Amino acid sequence: MDHEKYMREALALAREAAVEGEIPVGCVIADERGMIVGRGRNRREARADATAHAEIEAIREAGEKLGSWRLDGCTLYVTLEPCPMCAGAIINARVPSLVFGARDELSGSCGSVIDLFFERYGHHPKVLGGVLAEESAALLREFFSALREAKSDE
Repeated sequence: MDHEKYMREALALAREAAVEGEIPVGCVIADERGMIVGRGRNRREARADATAHAEIEAIREAGEKLGSWRLDGCTLYVTLEPCPMCAGAIINARVPSLVFGARDELSGSCGSVIDLFFERYGHHPKVLGGVLAEESAALLREFFSALREAKSDE
């Protein structure tokens, strides 16, 4: 699969999140045919829901579209290394492949803080990090810089 193509789709969703004041993280899930079956972006603020992460939204949509909670044959693309909750959802949905952009040194659960995929769970997805990492990280830096600037203007 063309990882950069799908990561660009995820980045477009991350930009949508930023425009709405959400942390800019986007996610798409592609099936084995290369069709996007799930899309998600952060909506924690809008929904007042700590679980409204991009990966959770995309996993829910893909499950509905495919008619199964098992996302066999799918690849999940996300602009930021998954947190523990999202890594757990990836394990539970049996997603076989994960591709992410930027590392998350504060809560990344694919090696930055912990690697939940190396623990003794019954499922271990293949992981590829760093795809369009700089573009993903730059979007996050710009978002948080603008947020800090707005707070200092208050």
